[in-house]
Amino acid sequence: MKIVGVQTYLLRAPLITPFKTALRTVEAIEDVVVELLTDEGAVGYGEAPPTAVITGDTLPSIAGAVRGFIAPKLIGRDVLDIENNCALVQGSMVHNSSPKAAVEMALYDLYGKALGAPLYKLLGGAKERLETDLTISVDSPEKMAADAAEAARRGFKVLKVKLGSDPSRDIDRLKAVRAACPPGMLLRADANQGWTPREAVRILRRMEQEGLELELVEQPVKAADVDGLRRVTESVNVPVLADESVFSDADAARILAGRAADMVNIKLMKTGGISGALRVCAIAESYRAECMMGCMLEANVAVTAAAHVAMAKGVITRIDLDGPALCREDPVLGGAAFDGPVITLPDKPGLGIDGIEGLTPYEI
Repeated sequence: MKIVGVQTYLLRAPLITPFKTALRTVEAIEDVVVELLTDEGAVGYGEAPPTAVITGDTLPSIAGAVRGFIAPKLIGRDVLDIENNCALVQGSMVHNSSPKAAVEMALYDLYGKALGAPLYKLLGGAKERLETDLTISVDSPEKMAADAAEAARRGFKVLKVKLGSDPSRDIDRLKAVRAACPPGMLLRADANQGWTPREAVRILRRMEQEGLELELVEQPVKAADVDGLRRVTESVNVPVLADESVFSDADAARILAGRAADMVNIKLMKTGGISGALRVCAIAESYRAECMMGCMLEANVAVTAAAHVAMAKGVITRIDLDGPALCREDPVLGGAAFDGPVITLPDKPGLGIDGIEGLTPYEI
């Protein structure tokens, strides 16, 4: 089976409620979908969101990178030559981690289809199901409490609470969320780089004193401030998860070797795809550190790919793949299935995606 062509499309899915963090506000998912076409009629699917404030990638830059630089390297390639194909993707240009991720998803989808097996089984097959958290967007304490109560009603047992846009209100926000949650609900705080190291230590110690029982805190300080991240990790009891500080396996090694964080958050859009995510897993295993599998604000193509990696690797112990659960509708046919917080994957080759509704061609 050989690759003979590529198409790029725009996928749009409105959100149930606006997604708000310390970095941005989004009202609908608008992502680039990549289709790799083969001489045997099989199609490989990939997806990349524009997350300029984190990865630097935009809709035009994603489509331009895929069509102008990455996909041409793959025309005529055998889909079973997965390692060399991924190396061609990564060597096609510097940076541009999101378009690389989308193309790698499509490559691995075709790889599984050629071998007739679900991707997670080919990668390791460590689990049979996943349970994701649900994001509570940063807002007023009252609105966040109401959103938390609704999430509990929907069956979610773990919430990721966005903070950091106004540190002076973050303790009140978390107190309101905790009060609205049933006993046993796990809370993860995500400051999205919104605190200084001094603020982070003060706020987290206060949260500990208030008995707010955080499971972890994600990226409390600026991504580049590794010393500040280490200071927070050393100064508080709650485990610290590095997110924006870790794009690559080299970043993971630096963070974990320097004890700047306890865990790392893997996102395909940061690692440039599945091959990079597997390398981060290997680094984390070598340091006996656990990983979270996360996502940007993505629809169910990219989330399905991330779920396959998470299902395959035991080192991934926490799941933050709630993108489709935040949408009013899911245009993806097949792929990851959501029953409240529970994610299962179909017993179909590759990613298990049958098609995508409502796509419009996207070229630049």
